[in-house]
Amino acid sequence: MKYILSPSLLSADFTRLERDIRICEDNNVPYLHVDVMDGHFVPNISIGVPVVKSIRQCTDLVLDVHLMISQPERYIEAFAEAGSDIINIHYEAEGDKKSLLKKIRAMGRSPAITIKPDTSYTEVLDLCEYVDMFLVMSVEPGFGGQSFIEKTLKNVEGLAQYRAKNNLSYDIEIDGGINASNLTKPLDAGANVIVAGSAIFGAEDTAAEIQKFKEIMSRYEVNL
Repeated sequence: MKYILSPSLLSADFTRLERDIRICEDNNVPYLHVDVMDGHFVPNISIGVPVVKSIRQCTDLVLDVHLMISQPERYIEAFAEAGSDIINIHYEAEGDKKSLLKKIRAMGRSPAITIKPDTSYTEVLDLCEYVDMFLVMSVEPGFGGQSFIEKTLKNVEGLAQYRAKNNLSYDIEIDGGINASNLTKPLDAGANVIVAGSAIFGAEDTAAEIQKFKEIMSRYEVNL
């Protein structure tokens, strides 16, 4: 298992987006987390297909695309063609999740599923064979800069225990309110993909903050 940092571009400076992406590249960040919001599934509106396509044209980093949209089946193909590497849909969204995850896989993209803070991990265990990753939201989806919800660690722990018990290999990602001060909590619980937005791009020195995250995460790889 690898420990992966996935900085959330939702918190980047959109007037200097390529600069912020270059900082991630220069500091050997493997993923970029891209939040897509439709103004319906969540109350905010954010990045769409054209922006993902533009991001793809300026970087080879893995685009970890999180679809916070009500009807993902309408957009999966477009986001795949725009250059998404991971396409992450919400369990709480519309549509048959198994068929949607199969479609993502058939398009050559990595399928993942997200759960909100009040959704139990037990509700998505039957999707294990269809996903490469589960994303546990540790804030209510829709806005950056929220505070970490401690109780969501139970979902991380549950998915990690189930993974170990059944000799599975899916990644466990966590997103929301993560910073260098509380980073060890989700790592201890079993998460291995960490999304951080305002903690990284809101820092006085983004590169230094990335290195701080990576240094903490590297301790867990050493102890595997």
